Amino acid sequence: MRSKKNNIYIIAEIGVNHNGSLSKAKEMILKSKEAGANAVKIQSYVASEVVIKTAQIAKYQKINIKNRILKQYDLLKKYELNFNQQKKLYRFSKLHKIDFLSSAFDLDSLNFIKKLNLRYFKIPSGEITNFQLLSKYSEMKKKIILSTGMSNLNEIRNALKVLLKKKNVLKNITLLACNTDYPTKISDLNLRSIKFLKKKFKCNVGYSDHSISIEAPALAVALGAKVIEKHVTLDRKLSGPDHKASLNFKEFKRMIDLIRKTEIMLGREDKKVSKSENKNIFFSRRSIFAKTKIIKGDIFTHNNLVCKRPLEGVPASKYLVYLGKKSKYNYSTDDIIKKQ
Repeated sequence: MRSKKNNIYIIAEIGVNHNGSLSKAKEMILKSKEAGANAVKIQSYVASEVVIKTAQIAKYQKINIKNRILKQYDLLKKYELNFNQQKKLYRFSKLHKIDFLSSAFDLDSLNFIKKLNLRYFKIPSGEITNFQLLSKYSEMKKKIILSTGMSNLNEIRNALKVLLKKKNVLKNITLLACNTDYPTKISDLNLRSIKFLKKKFKCNVGYSDHSISIEAPALAVALGAKVIEKHVTLDRKLSGPDHKASLNFKEFKRMIDLIRKTEIMLGREDKKVSKSENKNIFFSRRSIFAKTKIIKGDIFTHNNLVCKRPLEGVPASKYLVYLGKKSKYNYSTDDIIKKQ
């Protein structure tokens, strides 16, 4: 189900779940489009520019991959797409009318994606303290999505200072509430941080979800998230660091449907009588009626007036005004009181 105007921007995070395969990445782009996502996102990096060759992989990565890769460099290299391959995915996405986004993890990759006509530039949680990279983003007056996983308020504040140091402006920044664990336990989601971040930093806020819940993103939208990012996979049983924290495309579509329904249910920030309920006012509200026989000249009191349905005469909201007035007419029990 879709609202007339879908304001929530939904990103299908492919990340490295293509497992280094261009054909798998294309398949995931098509399935993301079919599910109703606004954008697909991959990760742009040159492994040798991201990590030293002796760095160990994280505990969750050891659990989630089935082979014996123990070094971050080897893991990243296994799933690395070169710039030519990434350009092909950009063109493929454009052909199929879905936005293509990427997270740049190093300066070479940032220089590459700067040449593409991207709607947003995504900064992943791990780079929030990488001021070398952030300072380059500050030179671009582009829309930026900044994930805040693993960061405290001071780190977010300092990252924003760097991003806004030169050309960029706060209205271009969207912070993503996020917990960086794969998969994240629901007890660690802390969805209330969405409202907190918006109030604290006076900017747009979204939500990057690493749980396997299909409901959490819809709840995030109800709390004010304007961007939703969710990892997707062709199969959670595949070997790779992020598959277990991802939704398959059947689940992803259900998640999007929940978000679109939530958009419709949220409505607008006002309070007006809807067309659907307006027709029920006559039957649900009350008018002033004679509780007992009333003779012309009698004083209206609590004893001779009563408010009953339907609303076909003087509304019950005028009851207190009528008390103490003299009746201009004769009434029998349950006669509708006329305007005085």
